[in-house]
Amino acid sequence: MGRRLKHWGWGYEDRAPSAAQLREAAEGIRARLGFGGEVEKPVPLEAVELRPPRLRVPAGGDGLYSDGRYERVTHALGKAYRDVVRGFRGRFEDPPDLVAFPRSEAEVEAVLELAAAEGAAVIPFGGGTSVVGGVEPRLGERPSISLDLRRLDRVLDVDPVSGAARIGAGATGPRLEEQLREHGLTLRHFPQSFELSTLGGWIATRAGGHFATVETHIDDLVESVRAITPRGTWESRRLPASGAGPSPDRLLLGSEGVLGVITEAWARVRPRPEFKAQATVAIDAWSEAAAAVRALSQSGLHPSNCRLLDAVEAELTGVGDGAHVLLVAFESAHAPVDRRLDEALEIVANAVHSGMRKEVRSRQGEGGAAERWRGAFMAAPYLRDVFVACGVLSETFESAITWDRFEEFHATVMETARRAAARASGAPEEGRGAPIVTCRFTHVYPDGPAPYFTVLAPAVRGGEVEQWDEVKAAVSEAILAAGGTITHHHAVGRDHRPFYDRQRPEPFAAALRAAKAALDPEALLNPGVLIDP
Repeated sequence: MGRRLKHWGWGYEDRAPSAAQLREAAEGIRARLGFGGEVEKPVPLEAVELRPPRLRVPAGGDGLYSDGRYERVTHALGKAYRDVVRGFRGRFEDPPDLVAFPRSEAEVEAVLELAAAEGAAVIPFGGGTSVVGGVEPRLGERPSISLDLRRLDRVLDVDPVSGAARIGAGATGPRLEEQLREHGLTLRHFPQSFELSTLGGWIATRAGGHFATVETHIDDLVESVRAITPRGTWESRRLPASGAGPSPDRLLLGSEGVLGVITEAWARVRPRPEFKAQATVAIDAWSEAAAAVRALSQSGLHPSNCRLLDAVEAELTGVGDGAHVLLVAFESAHAPVDRRLDEALEIVANAVHSGMRKEVRSRQGEGGAAERWRGAFMAAPYLRDVFVACGVLSETFESAITWDRFEEFHATVMETARRAAARASGAPEEGRGAPIVTCRFTHVYPDGPAPYFTVLAPAVRGGEVEQWDEVKAAVSEAILAAGGTITHHHAVGRDHRPFYDRQRPEPFAAALRAAKAALDPEALLNPGVLIDP
């Protein structure tokens, strides 16, 4: 029997901390943050009250469908804070009625046919890592089928001449990298959800990877996409570029499963890097740190990593001691990159007039602050489960804004988040026990950064969902009012819908509704996401 995913939180059951480890963690959290209560236990799977399925496994469908408790529970929610909290407390109000595990496109078509016959909705499901309600069947009385694509996980073809690979949409990050490694290649796409999320999910949500500049969004790596729609197969021609009308791939990128079920894609791959170099720079003034990142983003050097952490985030993740921290890295499969790192550090020094406090250089993989931060970054989803058990609200929101508006945007969002979190938590706005709000840049562009905010606050036990919804609403309003996007790489789902509707142009919304009507006239696919049926 393989490893099982936790039924309520992030990752695998065998990575869950013991009771003693949780108690120790709670003590450390209280000492570090100034809040966090006694440890609570999640509702065990067998104690979860689950609505009976409203659909039956069809005759001969035992290998394709399941109505089992574990399968339905683990496909009922995504992995946002509000999802993890509800799962922790055994609240699975809208589980799918069936879960399908297709092994081929023919079986995907069979699922769509069953849904049409039963009047059910189909929700494409990759790794289940949505943090915006993208895989949750909030459909009222309408039955639903969760379409789990993780059996479509093979690298199907490799073109080493062009530098591309045809990959099944259900391949997780580790699975596709394992297969590409046999050819000395990498997709070079490493989102925080890398361990569990899938290629199809990345495409459907326009996911952003770990690398901070140039080809970091999955958009930049897609060569062609194949999908099954209720009206037939959608497959774009495989080309390096084309000026032949609007791009069919661009319509599927970010479509969040409402137009078709992505089954495979040709993606651009590259040789695995051999040369790496990185540096960590501590900067006292936030404005100068941001100016240094802007100068780097506009320099044309294109560092693989250009991550700015504010002082609080740097300290919490163990890479800083009171200063803001800039992580800069370069890598190449072809030539040493030390000289490019030298040029980058010179640019930073010219932007930081008060002087840099320190500079720590290392080759990637040799340890140091950058490696510690990377470890904390990848472990963060597991830590959030611990926060839930210990009574700490822990959630994030992210955006993007042009450089000319960044300073005011950052100040407004940080202040709004602090006040909203304090009000929703009944905590002081300042001092010991006050909510903590941090900011880092996840990606940077020549015309602006993608700031990513984290909120830590005392949880209102039993009312965590309502507490976070209050904070989320206040901050989302502030983001839109200040000119930012409601999401840079977390997608829209159901949670961002009200704000997305206000961000997009109405003629575009009408065009998207028309595309939905043409491809999915019965609104089988993920109804309520992006557009209404």
